[in-house]
Amino acid sequence: MKKKLRELAAELSVTHREFDLVTVKKRNYYVYRYEGNLNGIENAVVLLSYPEKAFGNPKALRAFISTNAALSTQEILSWYACRWPIEVFFRQCKEKLALDGYQIRSAQGIKRYWLLMSLAHFMCAVGTGRFCSFETGYHEICDTIQLEKYRYLFQCAKESNDFDSFMKFAV
Repeated sequence: MKKKLRELAAELSVTHREFDLVTVKKRNYYVYRYEGNLNGIENAVVLLSYPEKAFGNPKALRAFISTNAALSTQEILSWYACRWPIEVFFRQCKEKLALDGYQIRSAQGIKRYWLLMSLAHFMCAVGTGRFCSFETGYHEICDTIQLEKYRYLFQCAKESNDFDSFMKFAV
């Protein structure tokens, strides 16, 4: 296969003929299945998937790859449906909680960091006083921290008469 997935999907999605309608967790998807050589991987499976109501929409296209051609389309999509929240969790931890920025050598250090990162992720979802998405909670907590910094600086400024005494309070 030497085409970009978006190009292939655009060619195929002119009609529904090449796509099968598949249901995963009560949701319907149009799925095209390719089996064959993929960048040196023999007999790989590539699934191109659109939600039923977004067929042909390039932004809705999702691609799934499996090296196990014995799995049915339904099985591959079911595995990915279970795996997807885990992928989202890791992406959020890398982007917002610096998971990819730490180098820890000991097993105990890894466990401690994992616990702290998981707690931070949990606090973003429930620590604002209500349950919300990680992204929403993360931004609310960041805004609160920034506001507290300004409050602290304002308080320091109120309690000082000149810049030097302000710096003693602020630092």
